[in-house]
Amino acid sequence: MNIGELAKQSGLAASRIRFYEAEGLISQVGRQANGYRRYAPEALQTLQLIQSAQQAGFTLQELKALMPAPGEHKREELIEALERKVQQIEGMQAQLAHSKAQLLGVIEAVRAQPEGDRKSTRLNSSHMPHL
Repeated sequence: MNIGELAKQSGLAASRIRFYEAEGLISQVGRQANGYRRYAPEALQTLQLIQSAQQAGFTLQELKALMPAPGEHKREELIEALERKVQQIEGMQAQLAHSKAQLLGVIEAVRAQPEGDRKSTRLNSSHMPHL
């Protein structure tokens, strides 16, 4: 398929596809006699994997290290990297949940103070969460 077809099917701009190709994330593509790129059907799957991985927080450098060269299989490395990313996300979720709980505690402390009491409406450092 040509780059226009691939762009349409993937939802990516042709310039983004050329960028991924230049970065080595998409295998070298063939050229037709007129110089147009000719992409294998697997290119669409590769682009979908790149998009999903980036949405999950992978950087292009991480993706480069994980993308297999033609004929090469990095299935186990890919699975391990995906599992590590899940662990990182879970760690961030735990930190966010902790921060949220602390902020909710501050909100409750402020609500519990009498309205109009200037002294009591000032938050001191004991009410502030340690983020």
